[in-house]
Amino acid sequence: MGSTFPALKNIQKALDAAGVGDRIKAVVPLNSDVYDSATGMPSGGAFRSDIRDLMVQIVRFLHSKGSPFVVNIYPFLSLQQNKHFPVNFAFFDNGGGTISDGGNHYTNVFDANYDTLVWALKNLGFKDMDIIVGEVGWPTNGAPNANTANAKRFYDGFFKKMASNRGTPLRPGPMEVYLFSLIDENMKSILPGNFERHWGLFTYDGKLKFPVDFFGKGNDRFLVGAKGVEYLPSQWCIVNPVVKDLRAMSANMEYACGIGDCTPLSYGGSCNHLRDSIANASYAFNIYFQMQGQDVRACDFQGLATITTKNASRDGCLFPVQIVSAGERITVAFAARLLVAVVVASNVMISWVS
Repeated sequence: MGSTFPALKNIQKALDAAGVGDRIKAVVPLNSDVYDSATGMPSGGAFRSDIRDLMVQIVRFLHSKGSPFVVNIYPFLSLQQNKHFPVNFAFFDNGGGTISDGGNHYTNVFDANYDTLVWALKNLGFKDMDIIVGEVGWPTNGAPNANTANAKRFYDGFFKKMASNRGTPLRPGPMEVYLFSLIDENMKSILPGNFERHWGLFTYDGKLKFPVDFFGKGNDRFLVGAKGVEYLPSQWCIVNPVVKDLRAMSANMEYACGIGDCTPLSYGGSCNHLRDSIANASYAFNIYFQMQGQDVRACDFQGLATITTKNASRDGCLFPVQIVSAGERITVAFAARLLVAVVVASNVMISWVS
Protein backbone atom coordinates (compact mmCIF):
# COMPACT_ATOMS: atom_id res chain seq x y z
CA MET A 1 0.00 0.00 0.00
CA GLY A 2 2.96 2.32 0.53
CA SER A 3 3.43 2.87 -3.21
CA THR A 4 -0.26 3.08 -4.05
CA PHE A 5 -0.87 6.72 -3.22
CA PRO A 6 2.27 8.05 -5.00
CA ALA A 7 1.35 5.97 -8.08
CA LEU A 8 -2.19 7.37 -8.04
CA LYS A 9 -0.90 10.94 -7.93
CA ASN A 10 1.65 10.35 -10.68
CA ILE A 11 -0.86 8.76 -13.04
CA GLN A 12 -3.37 11.56 -12.52
CA LYS A 13 -0.58 14.11 -13.00
CA ALA A 14 0.27 12.49 -16.34
CA LEU A 15 -3.38 12.58 -17.39
CA ASP A 16 -3.61 16.24 -16.44
CA ALA A 17 -0.43 17.03 -18.37
CA ALA A 18 -1.88 15.27 -21.42
CA GLY A 19 -4.92 17.51 -21.25
CA VAL A 20 -7.40 14.73 -20.52
CA GLY A 21 -7.49 14.87 -16.72
CA ASP A 22 -10.88 16.57 -16.73
CA ARG A 23 -12.56 13.54 -18.30
CA ILE A 24 -10.22 10.62 -17.51
CA LYS A 25 -9.66 9.92 -13.84
CA ALA A 26 -7.10 7.74 -12.11
CA VAL A 27 -8.66 5.62 -9.36
CA VAL A 28 -7.62 2.89 -6.95
CA PRO A 29 -9.98 -0.11 -6.91
CA LEU A 30 -10.07 -1.25 -3.29
CA ASN A 31 -11.57 -4.29 -1.62
CA SER A 32 -14.27 -3.67 0.93
CA ASP A 33 -11.97 -4.82 3.74
CA VAL A 34 -10.37 -1.35 3.81
CA TYR A 35 -13.30 -0.29 6.00
CA ASP A 36 -15.27 -1.93 8.79
CA SER A 37 -17.78 -1.15 11.48
CA ALA A 38 -17.13 -1.23 15.20
CA THR A 39 -20.87 -1.63 15.86
CA GLY A 40 -21.54 -4.21 13.16
CA MET A 41 -23.98 -1.79 11.55
CA PRO A 42 -23.44 0.42 8.48
CA SER A 43 -23.71 3.55 10.62
CA GLY A 44 -20.53 2.50 12.42
CA GLY A 45 -18.60 2.55 9.15
CA ALA A 46 -15.00 3.80 9.24
CA PHE A 47 -11.77 3.06 7.47
CA ARG A 48 -9.62 0.48 9.21
CA SER A 49 -7.49 1.94 11.95
CA ASP A 50 -4.24 0.42 10.64
CA ILE A 51 -4.58 2.15 7.24
CA ARG A 52 -6.80 5.08 8.18
CA ASP A 53 -4.19 7.80 7.58
CA LEU A 54 -3.40 6.46 4.12
CA MET A 55 -7.06 6.10 3.21
CA VAL A 56 -7.74 9.67 4.32
CA GLN A 57 -5.01 10.88 1.94
CA ILE A 58 -6.33 8.80 -0.94
CA VAL A 59 -9.94 9.88 -0.42
CA ARG A 60 -9.01 13.56 -0.16
CA PHE A 61 -6.98 13.36 -3.34
CA LEU A 62 -9.72 11.54 -5.25
CA HIS A 63 -12.27 14.10 -4.10
CA SER A 64 -10.03 17.01 -5.11
CA LYS A 65 -9.86 15.60 -8.64
CA GLY A 66 -13.57 14.80 -8.89
CA SER A 67 -12.76 11.09 -9.01
CA PRO A 68 -15.03 8.33 -7.68
CA PHE A 69 -14.23 5.84 -4.94
CA VAL A 70 -14.04 2.39 -6.57
CA VAL A 71 -14.76 -0.59 -4.33
CA ASN A 72 -15.04 -4.34 -4.89
CA ILE A 73 -17.88 -5.92 -2.92
CA TYR A 74 -18.17 -9.70 -2.76
CA PRO A 75 -21.05 -11.13 -0.68
CA PHE A 76 -19.55 -14.57 -1.35
CA LEU A 77 -16.44 -13.59 0.61
CA SER A 78 -18.56 -12.45 3.54
CA LEU A 79 -19.99 -15.95 3.60
CA GLN A 80 -16.69 -17.72 2.90
CA GLN A 81 -14.69 -15.96 5.59
CA ASN A 82 -17.18 -16.25 8.45
CA LYS A 83 -18.66 -19.64 9.28
CA HIS A 84 -21.32 -17.92 11.39
CA PHE A 85 -22.45 -15.60 8.59
CA PRO A 86 -26.17 -16.07 7.76
CA VAL A 87 -26.14 -17.75 4.34
CA ASN A 88 -29.34 -16.18 3.01
CA PHE A 89 -28.14 -12.66 3.82
CA ALA A 90 -25.58 -13.06 1.02
CA PHE A 91 -28.40 -13.08 -1.56
CA PHE A 92 -31.06 -10.61 -2.69
CA ASP A 93 -34.26 -12.63 -2.36
CA ASN A 94 -35.07 -11.52 1.21
CA GLY A 95 -34.41 -14.97 2.66
CA GLY A 96 -32.02 -13.66 5.27
CA GLY A 97 -34.40 -11.46 7.22
CA THR A 98 -33.93 -7.76 7.88
CA ILE A 99 -31.33 -5.82 9.85
CA SER A 100 -32.39 -2.40 11.07
CA ASP A 101 -29.91 0.40 11.52
CA GLY A 102 -31.73 3.42 12.82
CA GLY A 103 -34.42 4.09 10.26
CA ASN A 104 -32.71 2.07 7.54
CA HIS A 105 -33.48 -1.57 6.86
CA TYR A 106 -31.17 -4.07 5.15
CA THR A 107 -32.13 -7.42 3.63
CA ASN A 108 -28.74 -8.31 2.11
CA VAL A 109 -25.06 -7.83 2.83
CA PHE A 110 -24.34 -6.03 -0.46
CA ASP A 111 -26.48 -3.05 0.52
CA ALA A 112 -25.18 -3.10 4.08
CA ASN A 113 -21.58 -3.23 2.89
CA TYR A 114 -22.10 -0.41 0.40
CA ASP A 115 -23.71 1.84 3.01
CA THR A 116 -20.90 1.07 5.46
CA LEU A 117 -18.62 2.71 2.91
CA VAL A 118 -21.05 5.62 2.53
CA TRP A 119 -20.83 6.17 6.30
CA ALA A 120 -17.01 5.85 6.26
CA LEU A 121 -16.82 8.56 3.60
CA LYS A 122 -19.43 10.69 5.35
CA ASN A 123 -17.48 10.54 8.60
CA LEU A 124 -14.51 12.03 6.73
CA GLY A 125 -16.66 14.85 5.38
CA PHE A 126 -17.29 13.40 1.90
CA LYS A 127 -20.93 12.36 2.17
CA ASP A 128 -21.69 12.96 -1.53
CA MET A 129 -18.61 11.34 -3.06
CA ASP A 130 -19.42 9.14 -6.07
CA ILE A 131 -19.03 5.41 -5.53
CA ILE A 132 -18.49 2.80 -8.24
CA VAL A 133 -18.59 -0.93 -7.51
CA GLY A 134 -15.70 -2.16 -9.63
CA GLU A 135 -16.30 -5.88 -9.05
CA VAL A 136 -19.17 -8.05 -7.88
CA GLY A 137 -19.86 -11.70 -8.65
CA TRP A 138 -20.13 -15.27 -7.41
CA PRO A 139 -17.76 -18.21 -8.14
CA THR A 140 -18.96 -21.66 -9.18
CA ASN A 141 -16.26 -24.03 -7.97
CA GLY A 142 -13.47 -24.54 -5.45
CA ALA A 143 -15.39 -23.98 -2.18
CA PRO A 144 -18.51 -25.32 -0.44
CA ASN A 145 -20.72 -22.34 -1.37
CA ALA A 146 -19.15 -21.84 -4.79
CA ASN A 147 -21.49 -23.62 -7.19
CA THR A 148 -23.76 -22.84 -10.12
CA ALA A 149 -26.95 -23.02 -8.05
CA ASN A 150 -25.76 -20.32 -5.65
CA ALA A 151 -24.28 -18.27 -8.49
CA LYS A 152 -27.57 -18.29 -10.38
CA ARG A 153 -29.48 -17.36 -7.22
CA PHE A 154 -27.08 -14.48 -6.62
CA TYR A 155 -27.20 -13.12 -10.16
CA ASP A 156 -30.98 -13.50 -10.44
CA GLY A 157 -31.41 -11.30 -7.38
CA PHE A 158 -28.61 -8.95 -8.33
CA PHE A 159 -29.94 -8.21 -11.83
CA LYS A 160 -33.43 -7.71 -10.46
CA LYS A 161 -32.03 -5.20 -7.98
CA MET A 162 -30.07 -3.36 -10.65
CA ALA A 163 -33.14 -3.20 -12.92
CA SER A 164 -35.21 -1.67 -10.13
CA ASN A 165 -32.78 1.28 -9.74
CA ARG A 166 -33.68 1.40 -6.07
CA GLY A 167 -30.07 1.60 -4.88
CA THR A 168 -29.41 1.33 -1.14
CA PRO A 169 -31.09 2.96 1.87
CA LEU A 170 -28.44 5.70 2.00
CA ARG A 171 -27.97 6.02 -1.77
CA PRO A 172 -31.31 5.43 -3.50
CA GLY A 173 -31.33 5.45 -7.29
CA PRO A 174 -29.18 3.93 -10.07
CA MET A 175 -25.82 2.40 -9.19
CA GLU A 176 -22.73 1.94 -11.34
CA VAL A 177 -21.62 -1.66 -10.88
CA TYR A 178 -19.34 -3.96 -12.90
CA LEU A 179 -19.47 -7.75 -12.96
CA PHE A 180 -16.54 -10.01 -12.26
CA SER A 181 -16.09 -11.91 -14.38
CA LEU A 182 -16.82 -13.04 -17.92
CA ILE A 183 -14.77 -16.24 -18.15
CA ASP A 184 -12.91 -18.60 -15.81
CA GLU A 185 -9.14 -18.18 -15.44
CA ASN A 186 -7.41 -21.48 -14.78
CA MET A 187 -3.98 -19.91 -14.22
CA LYS A 188 -5.05 -17.26 -11.72
CA SER A 189 -3.47 -17.20 -8.27
CA ILE A 190 -5.37 -19.21 -5.67
CA LEU A 191 -3.83 -17.49 -2.65
CA PRO A 192 -7.24 -16.04 -1.66
CA GLY A 193 -8.85 -19.46 -2.18
CA ASN A 194 -9.40 -22.22 -4.74
CA PHE A 195 -12.55 -20.45 -5.91
CA GLU A 196 -10.44 -17.66 -7.48
CA ARG A 197 -10.28 -19.46 -10.82
CA HIS A 198 -14.04 -19.85 -11.17
CA TRP A 199 -15.68 -16.40 -11.15
CA GLY A 200 -16.72 -16.49 -14.81
CA LEU A 201 -20.22 -16.57 -16.23
CA PHE A 202 -18.58 -18.74 -18.89
CA THR A 203 -16.33 -21.78 -18.53
CA TYR A 204 -12.73 -21.84 -19.73
CA ASP A 205 -13.90 -22.77 -23.26
CA GLY A 206 -16.60 -20.11 -23.55
CA LYS A 207 -19.68 -22.14 -22.54
CA LEU A 208 -22.34 -20.38 -20.45
CA LYS A 209 -22.69 -21.97 -17.03
CA PHE A 210 -26.35 -21.12 -16.47
CA PRO A 211 -29.07 -19.00 -18.09
CA VAL A 212 -29.33 -15.38 -16.95
CA ASP A 213 -31.44 -12.31 -17.55
CA PHE A 214 -29.42 -9.12 -17.46
CA PHE A 215 -32.66 -7.13 -17.50
CA GLY A 216 -33.77 -8.58 -14.16
CA LYS A 217 -37.23 -9.59 -15.36
CA GLY A 218 -36.85 -13.32 -14.81
CA ASN A 219 -36.73 -14.13 -18.52
CA ASP A 220 -33.84 -16.55 -18.41
CA ARG A 221 -31.94 -17.03 -21.61
CA PHE A 222 -28.68 -18.61 -22.63
CA LEU A 223 -26.13 -16.06 -23.73
CA VAL A 224 -24.31 -16.89 -26.93
CA GLY A 225 -21.18 -18.81 -26.11
CA ALA A 226 -17.89 -18.77 -27.94
CA LYS A 227 -18.15 -20.07 -31.50
CA GLY A 228 -15.64 -22.04 -33.51
CA VAL A 229 -13.79 -23.29 -30.42
CA GLU A 230 -11.24 -25.93 -31.43
CA TYR A 231 -10.27 -28.65 -29.00
CA LEU A 232 -7.27 -30.90 -28.86
CA PRO A 233 -7.95 -34.60 -29.68
CA SER A 234 -10.45 -36.43 -27.46
CA GLN A 235 -7.94 -38.16 -25.24
CA TRP A 236 -7.24 -38.15 -21.53
CA CYS A 237 -4.36 -39.02 -19.23
CA ILE A 238 -5.28 -41.32 -16.34
CA VAL A 239 -3.68 -43.66 -13.84
CA ASN A 240 -2.71 -46.81 -15.73
CA PRO A 241 -5.04 -49.55 -14.44
CA VAL A 242 -2.40 -52.28 -14.97
CA VAL A 243 0.15 -50.63 -12.68
CA LYS A 244 0.20 -52.23 -9.25
CA ASP A 245 2.88 -50.26 -7.44
CA LEU A 246 1.24 -46.89 -6.68
CA ARG A 247 3.62 -45.69 -3.97
CA ALA A 248 4.77 -42.76 -6.11
CA MET A 249 1.23 -41.71 -7.01
CA SER A 250 0.79 -39.14 -4.23
CA ALA A 251 4.02 -37.31 -5.00
CA ASN A 252 3.25 -37.25 -8.72
CA MET A 253 -0.26 -36.00 -8.08
CA GLU A 254 1.16 -33.20 -5.95
CA TYR A 255 3.53 -32.27 -8.77
CA ALA A 256 0.70 -32.28 -11.32
CA CYS A 257 -1.48 -30.07 -9.13
CA GLY A 258 1.41 -27.69 -8.58
CA ILE A 259 1.18 -26.78 -12.26
CA GLY A 260 -2.28 -27.84 -13.36
CA ASP A 261 -5.60 -26.58 -12.00
CA CYS A 262 -6.80 -29.08 -9.41
CA THR A 263 -9.15 -26.68 -7.63
CA PRO A 264 -12.26 -28.79 -8.48
CA LEU A 265 -10.78 -31.50 -6.23
CA SER A 266 -10.70 -29.19 -3.21
CA TYR A 267 -13.26 -29.30 -0.41
CA GLY A 268 -16.59 -28.19 -1.83
CA GLY A 269 -15.30 -28.43 -5.40
CA SER A 270 -17.20 -30.09 -8.24
CA CYS A 271 -14.95 -33.18 -8.16
CA ASN A 272 -14.39 -33.44 -4.41
CA HIS A 273 -17.11 -36.09 -4.13
CA LEU A 274 -15.03 -38.69 -6.02
CA ARG A 275 -13.32 -39.75 -2.77
CA ASP A 276 -11.15 -42.18 -4.70
CA SER A 277 -7.39 -41.72 -4.66
CA ILE A 278 -6.97 -43.19 -8.15
CA ALA A 279 -9.75 -41.01 -9.58
CA ASN A 280 -8.26 -37.95 -7.92
CA ALA A 281 -4.82 -38.74 -9.28
CA SER A 282 -6.28 -39.32 -12.73
CA TYR A 283 -7.91 -35.91 -12.62
CA ALA A 284 -4.60 -34.31 -11.63
CA PHE A 285 -2.65 -36.22 -14.29
CA ASN A 286 -5.17 -35.27 -16.96
CA ILE A 287 -5.34 -31.58 -16.15
CA TYR A 288 -1.54 -31.42 -16.26
CA PHE A 289 -1.52 -33.35 -19.55
CA GLN A 290 -4.11 -31.00 -21.08
CA MET A 291 -2.36 -27.84 -19.91
CA GLN A 292 0.85 -29.15 -21.51
CA GLY A 293 -0.94 -29.32 -24.87
CA GLN A 294 -1.38 -33.12 -24.65
CA ASP A 295 2.35 -33.68 -25.06
CA VAL A 296 2.76 -37.46 -24.67
CA ARG A 297 5.72 -36.81 -22.38
CA ALA A 298 3.31 -35.09 -19.99
CA CYS A 299 1.46 -38.36 -19.40
CA ASP A 300 4.08 -40.54 -17.81
CA PHE A 301 4.44 -39.72 -14.11
CA GLN A 302 7.13 -42.34 -13.50
CA GLY A 303 5.22 -44.92 -15.49
CA LEU A 304 2.01 -44.49 -13.50
CA ALA A 305 -0.08 -42.93 -16.28
CA THR A 306 -1.43 -43.82 -19.67
CA ILE A 307 -3.39 -42.07 -22.41
CA THR A 308 -6.93 -43.22 -23.15
CA THR A 309 -9.51 -42.26 -25.77
CA LYS A 310 -12.37 -43.21 -23.44
CA ASN A 311 -13.86 -40.13 -21.78
CA ALA A 312 -12.50 -40.15 -18.23
CA SER A 313 -15.25 -37.87 -16.85
CA ARG A 314 -17.27 -39.57 -14.12
CA ASP A 315 -20.00 -38.96 -11.56
CA GLY A 316 -20.56 -35.36 -12.63
CA CYS A 317 -16.84 -34.53 -12.55
CA LEU A 318 -15.66 -33.17 -15.88
CA PHE A 319 -12.22 -34.23 -17.04
CA PRO A 320 -11.63 -31.40 -19.53
CA VAL A 321 -9.98 -31.48 -22.92
CA GLN A 322 -7.88 -28.41 -23.60
CA ILE A 323 -8.75 -25.95 -26.34
CA VAL A 324 -6.30 -25.34 -29.16
CA SER A 325 -4.17 -22.32 -28.38
CA ALA A 326 -3.03 -19.80 -30.97
CA GLY A 327 0.49 -21.12 -30.62
CA GLU A 328 -0.60 -24.70 -31.23
CA ARG A 329 -2.66 -23.62 -34.24
CA ILE A 330 0.39 -21.90 -35.73
CA THR A 331 2.53 -24.96 -35.00
CA VAL A 332 0.07 -27.29 -36.73
CA ALA A 333 -0.21 -24.96 -39.72
CA PHE A 334 3.57 -24.71 -39.96
CA ALA A 335 3.92 -28.50 -39.74
CA ALA A 336 1.36 -28.92 -42.51
CA ARG A 337 3.19 -26.46 -44.76
CA LEU A 338 6.49 -28.16 -43.96
CA LEU A 339 5.02 -31.54 -44.90
CA VAL A 340 3.78 -30.14 -48.22
CA ALA A 341 7.21 -28.65 -48.89
CA VAL A 342 8.91 -31.98 -48.15
CA VAL A 343 6.53 -33.86 -50.46
CA VAL A 344 7.04 -31.33 -53.26
CA ALA A 345 10.80 -31.44 -52.82
CA SER A 346 10.74 -35.24 -52.85
CA ASN A 347 8.72 -35.29 -56.07
CA VAL A 348 11.14 -32.83 -57.70
CA MET A 349 14.10 -34.98 -56.63
CA ILE A 350 12.44 -38.15 -57.95
CA SER A 351 11.75 -36.43 -61.28
CA TRP A 352 15.34 -35.18 -61.48
CA VAL A 353 16.76 -38.64 -60.71
CA SER A 354 14.50 -40.23 -63.25
